[in-house]
Amino acid sequence: MQDTNERHGSGVAVWFFRTLLLLAAAVVMTVALVPGAQAAESQNSAPRSVIPLGRAVGIKLFAQGVLVVGLSDITTDQGLASPARACGLQEGDVITHINDAQVSSIEEVQTILQDLEGQEMELTVLRDEESQEVTTRAAQCSTDGAYKLGAWIRDSMAGIGTLTFVDPETGLFGTLAHGIDDVDTTVLMKVQSGAITPASVAGVVKGVNGRPGELRGAFSSSQDLGTLYANTESGVFGHLQDPGTFTGTPVPVATAEEVHTGQATILANVAGTEVEEYTVEILKVYSNTSDTRDLMLRVTDPRLLEKTGGIVQGMSGSPILQDGKLVGAVTHVLIDHADRGYGILAQNMLDQAAQAQNT
Repeated sequence: MQDTNERHGSGVAVWFFRTLLLLAAAVVMTVALVPGAQAAESQNSAPRSVIPLGRAVGIKLFAQGVLVVGLSDITTDQGLASPARACGLQEGDVITHINDAQVSSIEEVQTILQDLEGQEMELTVLRDEESQEVTTRAAQCSTDGAYKLGAWIRDSMAGIGTLTFVDPETGLFGTLAHGIDDVDTTVLMKVQSGAITPASVAGVVKGVNGRPGELRGAFSSSQDLGTLYANTESGVFGHLQDPGTFTGTPVPVATAEEVHTGQATILANVAGTEVEEYTVEILKVYSNTSDTRDLMLRVTDPRLLEKTGGIVQGMSGSPILQDGKLVGAVTHVLIDHADRGYGILAQNMLDQAAQAQNT
């Protein structure tokens, strides 16, 4: 979530969407961590070591079901109609089935609507994590003869983010350090499938106070480096196809108690594929937060300030290092202070990765 004073340092410059207005036939399995229980569990768990990365990667996410991002009217011989609105569909609903057929793409929805030719159908919809059924009939458009629901739907998203860490033994990786929300509904996209791909940063729009900057780049859509299994509030997680894809020196993951104010560094990829280490200062460490703002940091490295103005969109997931350990990852930039932002604790990212894998 974001308010008027902060923004995810997320993914890209641009996120691309596959959206279709169903006038032509037509993102949470997030397990909230209880702060008290989480702290106790982390104190009793063995230290973990991962490779901190800071590499830009492309992220492709295909939704579980199709997300309703808007409603509209259809012109029929009898006048305007909106079956979606009439049956009670709402923005943010996820359609998972039409009758007994599971749907996960725009094309599947299109085909079923045309095959049914306006017959009554039952939609299975996820709303606020609860499944419900609604009954409706697609309306035939008088303009092109196609059967339509009168709803905008989306089935995928893609963009560029920063890879935070990889476990060299298992190939488990974490990226972004926050979830991928649908841009129209702010719903966390549920993952049916997805992948990370090679990416390169082509340019930077420098941030200034009052106007966040951004990284601009491109990624390969044909070469997958790893597959996604979860999109959560604490990051996007998956497994590399080859655990040896990214090399580096593993470092321990700091516990919450080990993170403190003072000097630290971040790893960031702000040009091409080159990752550099920059100095930052951790200004405050928060306890028992309910979101991804576990600490506040300020960029102090003149090189990064010159290149980006501080923290920019696209740096979400940049690893934060302190005392030889991975302590967190960048999540937000403060709009009114371009050199400052928030970060999530690395411990919380790994705990969420494990919980999501076990659900």
